[in-house]
Amino acid sequence: MLSALIWIPMLAAALIGFWPGAVSSKIVRNTSLAIAGVTFILSVILAFQFDVGTSELQFSEFVPWLDTLGLNYNLGVDGLSLPLVILNTLLTGVAIYATDESIRRPRLYYSLMLLISGGVTGAFLSQNLLLFFLFFEIELIPLYLLIAIWGGERRGYAATKFLIYTAFSGMVLLASFLGTVWLSGASSFDMVGAAGTSHLQGGLPLPLVRQIILLAGVLLAFGIKMPLVPFHTWLPDAHVEASTPVSVLLAGVLLKLGTYGMLRFGLGLFPDAWAVAAPWLASWAVVSVLYGASCAIAQKDMKKIVAYSSIAHMGYILLASAAATPISLLGTVLQMVSHGLISGLLFLSVGIVYKKSGSRNIDVLKGLFNPDRGLPMIGSLMILGVMASAGIPGLSGFIAEFLIFRGSLPVFPVQTLLCMIGTGLTSVYFLIMVNRAFFGRLSDLVVNLPQVRWRDRIPSLVLAIIIAIMGVQPGVLLGLSEKTAIAIVSAVPAQVKTIAHNLN
Repeated sequence: MLSALIWIPMLAAALIGFWPGAVSSKIVRNTSLAIAGVTFILSVILAFQFDVGTSELQFSEFVPWLDTLGLNYNLGVDGLSLPLVILNTLLTGVAIYATDESIRRPRLYYSLMLLISGGVTGAFLSQNLLLFFLFFEIELIPLYLLIAIWGGERRGYAATKFLIYTAFSGMVLLASFLGTVWLSGASSFDMVGAAGTSHLQGGLPLPLVRQIILLAGVLLAFGIKMPLVPFHTWLPDAHVEASTPVSVLLAGVLLKLGTYGMLRFGLGLFPDAWAVAAPWLASWAVVSVLYGASCAIAQKDMKKIVAYSSIAHMGYILLASAAATPISLLGTVLQMVSHGLISGLLFLSVGIVYKKSGSRNIDVLKGLFNPDRGLPMIGSLMILGVMASAGIPGLSGFIAEFLIFRGSLPVFPVQTLLCMIGTGLTSVYFLIMVNRAFFGRLSDLVVNLPQVRWRDRIPSLVLAIIIAIMGVQPGVLLGLSEKTAIAIVSAVPAQVKTIAHNLN
């Protein structure tokens, strides 16, 4: 089952890309959409078969590969990775469906999208450090090409900047993994044990100083990927120049490789060092939250506003991870999924506004709620996404942020209260965006906009419905992750609380 989730989209990408002879764009598109649908259905079936009563890895697969290198094909799924696998397969289908039917070079485009989907799923399921690294790097070149070929006017600059940052992240991550195996004397890169008790096969416990050094490399690598301040500058440029479907995948799925990796390999492999670093990580989270929100307030481009909001929301995840309590970690999982859905909805809505009006500048756009000549339906969906991102009760963003703050407050009261200011700032910058772009008299520069077809509305409606359902019934997702969350933090909370109490 796990291999199918990885290799079905990857093999389909190869067939679409290298199939001999000419193939019509419609066939390529429908085939890609069908493959994305199959993988999504398989991920849902996996969720129904998942045993929520244990934190052990499930549906494990192991095939010896390169014993001399310590590289094995080792897969498994738990309550941390399963929700992200489902999110990835869902947003891949949404992104493919939202793609313009007349896109140029469709075979290359859709094969790259499927390749990214398979690579991301492989990273979430890998239980071998080197195998994770390989899947982690697979998405690098496809995403670079998606931005560089189908992006905006400054696509070359944005794609190159993304490539440099992400490549450096991969180099640091590989060095940290190699150092972990070498210093611990492990016989392979395989991770052994359930969540929270993970260690490398044959490896010995590392002294605290060495753990701190290795953890620093892991934090740097995944901090770039999330991204966190000051390693964030590649993200706004990438979002602004990327097409709408690529932005959906970038914000909704690819950033989660950073948050997932920080939890799985930072907190999971170096719990003692994590306890020492936790107060500093919480302070780092405050900087990212407040800086990202402040930058969002100053933007005029709607895409940049949403991009900087992502930076702020990644800070919430770092805060909850630093607190390392079962409640905060449950909030982390829910926030990762919720942010993926909300950012996808917001980018889809902004994409339709840009496609119909030719602008994303909030000083140019006014009165888009006009029922006769504006975009009232898209405006309504945008407001729902904004409300969810701002943490309005009844939507997924509220319960995610509530769990994060509730779980983090006893451990880091000062940092949590400062991060809570970020939720107020979220309301500020999104209120500015919605008020200027959608309310008031329709701008003379943007009149008689083309009607939005139902086909363009469907992806946004799907995400909006899921956001609303998760807001009133989050227990389904939380049930998948509860045992894993408890297991991951089982060795850390007491140490974190002691150190945090002394520093606060």
